[in-house]
Amino acid sequence: MGMNKSRLEPIVFHTLNGALMVFIAVVTLYPFLNTLAISFNAGNDTIRGGIYLWPREWTDQNYRAVFAGGTIFQAFGISVARTVLGTILSLFLTSMLAYTLSRKDYILRKPITIVVVLTMYFSAGLIPTYFLMKDLHLLNNFLVYIIPGLISAFNMIVIRTYIQTLPEGLIESAKIDGAGDFRTFISIILPLCQPVLATVALFVAVGQWNSWFDTFLYASSKQNLSTLQYELMKLLSSSMNSNSSAAVANGADIGAARNMVTPVSIRAAITIVAALPILIVYPFLQKYFVHGLQLGSVKE
Repeated sequence: MGMNKSRLEPIVFHTLNGALMVFIAVVTLYPFLNTLAISFNAGNDTIRGGIYLWPREWTDQNYRAVFAGGTIFQAFGISVARTVLGTILSLFLTSMLAYTLSRKDYILRKPITIVVVLTMYFSAGLIPTYFLMKDLHLLNNFLVYIIPGLISAFNMIVIRTYIQTLPEGLIESAKIDGAGDFRTFISIILPLCQPVLATVALFVAVGQWNSWFDTFLYASSKQNLSTLQYELMKLLSSSMNSNSSAAVANGADIGAARNMVTPVSIRAAITIVAALPILIVYPFLQKYFVHGLQLGSVKE
C-alpha cells in the first residue's frame, strides 16, 4: 500500500503541476492573441464584439492608419537609438558604480550607497526636474533621453549583489598580476556578470522603449526628436478624442464601412506595433534573465 502511494504521489503532482502551467500559459497568452486578432479585424465590425482569437473580417486598415502619417518611421529610429545607446551607457556606468560600492576596502562605500539608495524614495518633483533639464540645456536635445537615466539605484543594487557573490580570490589574483581596478573591472568583472547584465539590460531597454512622457515634457516641440511611443500616444489620443476614424486624419482610404478604423481597433494595432520589438528581443535574453535574477538574490 505504501509502495503504491509513493508511486502515485509524483504522478498526481506532475499532472496537477502541468495543468496549472497550461492554465497560466493560456491566461497569459490570451490577452495578447486577442489584441492581435482585433488589430487585424475591421474596425466597425470590432464594435459588435465577439472577437476572441481570430479576426472575423480581415483587414490591414488599422496598421495602414498607424503608418500612414509618415512620422512613425523616424520616431521608430529615435526610439531604437535611445534604447540602444541608453542601455549600453547605463549598463556600463551602473555596473562600474556597483563594482566600486561592492569593494569593502573603499572608504566612502557606505555613505555613497546611502545617498544612491535615497534617490529611490525621494525626488525633487516634476517642476524642479524640468528646470534642471532646462539649466543643463537638455530641452529639445537627444541627450535628455540618455543622461537622466544613466544610473539606476535599483539596478546598481542588483548588480552589486551579484558581484558580491563572485569569489574574492579572482580580484586578489588580478591585483597580484598587476591589474588596476579599471582593468580588473573590464577584464574580469564584466565578463563574469553577463547573466545579471542581461537581466538589467532588459529592464533598461524596456523602460527606454516604452518611455514617452519625457518626450512630452522635454522634446515635444521638436518633431525630429519624437519617439515611437509618443507618436503612437498622439495617434491614440486623437482617435479617442474624435471618436472617429484615425485614418481620416492620415488621409487613408475609408470608402468601405467595413474598413473604418475605430478607437478600439487602432488601440489594438498600436499595442502590437509598440510591443513587437521587445517581444523579438526577449527570447534571446530570457535564459540570462532568469539566471541573473536567481544568482543576484543569493547574497546581500
